[in-house]
Amino acid sequence: MHGQKSIMFPSSLRSATRRVITRTMATDVAHRPPLNLHGIHARYANATYIAASKGSVLDAVENELAGIKLTATKSPAFREFLENPLISRDNKEKQVKDMFKGKVSNVTLNLMMTLAGNAKLSESSKIADTYSQLMKAKRGEVEAIITSADPLTKAQVSAIEAAMKTQVGSDKSVVLSTQVDPSIVGGLQVQIGDQFLDLSVGSKIDSVSRTAA
Repeated sequence: MHGQKSIMFPSSLRSATRRVITRTMATDVAHRPPLNLHGIHARYANATYIAASKGSVLDAVENELAGIKLTATKSPAFREFLENPLISRDNKEKQVKDMFKGKVSNVTLNLMMTLAGNAKLSESSKIADTYSQLMKAKRGEVEAIITSADPLTKAQVSAIEAAMKTQVGSDKSVVLSTQVDPSIVGGLQVQIGDQFLDLSVGSKIDSVSRTAA
């Protein structure tokens, strides 16, 4: 508009503003979840991760959510409470507050209160799993599952773990678990993250059978 002058801020104020914005952006990046996950469980887990990171309680929240999941697994009454759609949201919020206040961090309490208010308490265990997935990524842990026809010895497990270490890189650690499945006959099946490698005898026999047919 004619006659209207633009306002010029002092250079010192402009510099201070830039510094504040830069620090804010750096802070946001520092608390950003290490994985780009999507879906309803990820939305809650991501928000919880950010809040826990800002509050320096990431590990505590992981342990608390794992405890809630374990309780839901072992206690039919608690699981029924989480899953019962007939209990009003207000009533669930009150019961959650009475149940957890003073026993868990504010971050975990706020998550459970939010889930109660949104009628999503039945998703608690899956949200706990997703949060754990974020924490493992933060620690640089790579999960691997080894399936064998017979139980592996400690020496065999150590050898497999050392071999996997060379594949995932020195900046990551392998969290190895084993399971037994006699149906694979022999050899191994290896699950590393979302990658699957079938080195079982059973798989080779099936391949030969298909070729012969």
